This record gives sequence, structure tokens and C-alpha cells, in this order.
Amino acid sequence: MTKRRWLGLAAAGMGATAAAVTAGFFVERKVDHTRRAGAPGADELGSLHSDALTVRTEDGVSLHAEVDEVAPYSEEAAKTRPVSRVGKPRRRVAPDPTVVFVHGYALNLDCWHFQRAYFRGKHRLVFYDQRSHGRSGRSDKAHATIDQLGDDLRQVIEELVPEGPVVLVGHSMGGMSIMAFAERHRDLFDERVTGVALMSTTAGGLKTHHIVSRLIPDSIGGQVGSRVIAGLARAPQLVDSLRRRGSNIGFLVAEQFAFGGDVPASYVEFVNNMLAATSFQVLAEFFPNFDTLDKYGALGAFAEVPTTILSGTEDVLTSVGHSRKMAQRIGGAKLVECAGAGHMVILEQKDRVNTALDELLAAAAAGPTSQVS
Repeated sequence: MTKRRWLGLAAAGMGATAAAVTAGFFVERKVDHTRRAGAPGADELGSLHSDALTVRTEDGVSLHAEVDEVAPYSEEAAKTRPVSRVGKPRRRVAPDPTVVFVHGYALNLDCWHFQRAYFRGKHRLVFYDQRSHGRSGRSDKAHATIDQLGDDLRQVIEELVPEGPVVLVGHSMGGMSIMAFAERHRDLFDERVTGVALMSTTAGGLKTHHIVSRLIPDSIGGQVGSRVIAGLARAPQLVDSLRRRGSNIGFLVAEQFAFGGDVPASYVEFVNNMLAATSFQVLAEFFPNFDTLDKYGALGAFAEVPTTILSGTEDVLTSVGHSRKMAQRIGGAKLVECAGAGHMVILEQKDRVNTALDELLAAAAAGPTSQVS
């Protein structure tokens, strides 16, 4: 590289730094103003809990879990329950499924606040923090993989839902976990799962460098993203200090990347706090999974059960195109596009999401067109 080129890059870097400092001043003012104008009730988000349970994974990680129970179902109602998909023999089960919620990257089970509030008391609900997230134990780097998350989901189902039908609801990385579970434990999936919701997620083809800039060529994009993350991971404490709970930078990042439109400041603060609670070291360990993910081969399993695929049209992390592609690959899948919503559609358009889940649960309860004794 020529000296002139180096000087040009240096000058550009200095200019960018000056611009960043100037922008930072306005960011501080903008975020402070937004926070002061925030909607009341921010402390209520993520406040719904039940007794803490622990699921121990095969590699020794303790997963924090919570179960919201409902009153026992009646035996008379159970006798009228459809019992099987066509061609899939199954014993008779309870009329209502247990709904297992699987959260996304850098979040925790609290992200399902509005779904938990809406469905509490109507269905048996299971929530858990994925490994290295929330109140769960830390994984070693070797097990920080999507496939391992699929195995963890199997463990959660076997311990917390030992019998009866299951509906799986996954957001972002949680949707990937469900796909890995279906791929690696197909027999259990076929036997127990009666419905699936995949929200703001993808089965593969995610180009994480596009989040930074569409101008980065795909041929080097994966290397750029991985190297940047690996470099930052060498000083995780420094990165975490910038991402600390309550930081204005974190607030702005959450606002820009998690939502598609204007939302109450309390929502942004809520997401920002979950992100800040997940150490950068954990983010760095899971990050390489996203560019290499390919679970399209697992999608055949979802054609056997009612499946809802939901996405915000303004999602900049897992764009709506990923949802459309999955819907094309899953026969009979219902695609729900939430106009104007971003990645955290489960907060931003909670009513639309809850309605879609209501419809999915009704379809799961309806069962097959013919019964198998």
C-alpha cells in the first residue's frame, strides 16, 4: 500500500473519530431526552416469575427454568382430544399442550414478558434461560453451538414436560435452537411436538456483516465480522464497560437494531438491560454460529405440524426475507409479516404476536383430520 494511501486512511480515521465525538454529544442529549420521555411502568417488564427450577445438561451446565402451571385438565375433556397426526400413532394426551418458550441471542426468558402475561393461566408455560444467558450457568466455548442448544431443549422437554403435547415457540437464536432440536432429535419431535412458532429467525444464509454495511463484499464479510469480534473478545471487560447497564450507547444500539419504529423508551431500556447482562465473551463465543448456520435440511419436520413463521418487515438482524424463504420450504406453514416491526417484534407488536400464537395453539389443539386409536 502506498504512503499516500496510508495517509488517506489515517486522515479518514481521524475524521471519523472527530465525527464520532461530535455525534456522541448529540447521542447523549437525544438518549437522555428519550429516557426522560419514557412511558411509565418500565420496572414491570420482566417482573413475571415463578419458582426457580434447574435443568442439568449432559455436559454439566445448570439451566435456569420456570414453569407457570394451570389447573389440572378434566378427564372428560381429555377423552375428546384428537390424538395424532395422520400416519403418526400416538397415545391420547391432555387437551392443552405445554408451551415451551426459547429466547434469543443475548436475551433471557424475561423477553417473553407480554406473551407470559397474556397466556398465563390459560396454558402450562415453560421458560428457561439458554446456556450462558440470564441466570443459567456458563458453557465452555466448545459447547457454545446451535446444535448444543438443540440438545439442551431436548433436556428441558424431557425433564419439565415428561408427557403430553408440546408447542415450541422460539425467537431469533431460539428458533435456531428449535430447528437444531428437530434435526438432532426427530423421533422426539415427531412424537411430542404438535405446533411450532419461529419468530425473527432464519435456517441459514445469514450474512452478519450486512448488519454493519451492505457494501462489505460477501467474499470477505464473514472473515471481517469474525475477526472483529475475536479482536474485541481479547478485551471483554473494556467492551462490557461500554455496554454496561444503563449506558446511552447501549440504549441507542438497542433502539436502532431491535425495533423498527417508535416504541416506549421503557421497551428500549428493557432490551438494553438484557443485552448488557450478557457478557461480550458469551456473545463472541456464540457469534461464529450465525454465518455458518444451515438448518434447511431440518425444515421437513415442521411440515408435519401447524407451523407459524413470524417476522417484522423492518428487522435488520434477520430480515423478513429469511422468514419468507422458510415458509416456502415448509408445506402448510403460516407466514405472518408484522409491518413496520423490527427484530423485537415480540415486544413491539405484542398483540399481533399473541393473536398469532392463539391461532397456532388452536390449530395444535384441533389435531389431525382423522384419529388413530
